[in-house]
Amino acid sequence: MSNLVKAALLGVIQGVTEFLPVSSTAHLLISERVLGFDDPGGIFTTMIQLGSILAVVWLYREKVIDVVTGMFSRADARQFAIKIVLATVPLLVVGALFAGYIRGVLYGRIGVIAAAFIVGGIIMLVAERLRPKPDVFDVDSLPLGRAVIVGAFQALAVVPGVSRSGGTIVAGMLMKVDRAAAAEFTFFLAMPAMAAAFVHDIVGARHELASARGVEVAVGFVMAFVASAAVVKPFLNYVRRSGFGPFAWYRIVLGIVLVIAVVSGWM
Repeated sequence: MSNLVKAALLGVIQGVTEFLPVSSTAHLLISERVLGFDDPGGIFTTMIQLGSILAVVWLYREKVIDVVTGMFSRADARQFAIKIVLATVPLLVVGALFAGYIRGVLYGRIGVIAAAFIVGGIIMLVAERLRPKPDVFDVDSLPLGRAVIVGAFQALAVVPGVSRSGGTIVAGMLMKVDRAAAAEFTFFLAMPAMAAAFVHDIVGARHELASARGVEVAVGFVMAFVASAAVVKPFLNYVRRSGFGPFAWYRIVLGIVLVIAVVSGWM
């Protein structure tokens, strides 16, 4: 299999998993290892994540433009922007404090990813069963306090295998936010969170930029953009009807498979 085909597959995997509660970072780490794809400095992974960021900005461009243009003239736009900013702060703080440790110690550890998959899946199942009756059904009516608490759960995603979207969606459901509204709020949180992660990673990998394989990065970027753009709306429609149970079971099964692979010496 050529590197271009591998790059395309990895771009699709990134795009599909970024906004699902299954951890895109873990899926990329596992897929790169299985495909034998070499990513010096992580520059390929960093660049294709930008494709997912731009996809969600494009999908919600009307809301983004409305908030940006109305921030200094309308209270509702200003309040929404404040919610997003304050809900992003915990992730930035945790990332700044522990990014080095995560990258140096936990990053790429299949055992850590497997444990995070299984524990996260179980938590999602419990949250689905015990979640209180929602009283918030759209992102605009989400109170500031609850928004900050939901955003704080993004910080768990610094551990490989812990899903950023999964953590915030579960937190949202437990805070009486409707499933679809919790998922949509997660998409808005993703914009500054992923942009900050992109800037951090690109600065760390800047010395690899000159040697990056431009065509492979471009292919992965485009595929990540297309896949993310194709997934977000159907995902929202699906969770409105069926909830997050299937994603929880997927995480648990994949985590068990990874445990078997590690114990057997396959990975």
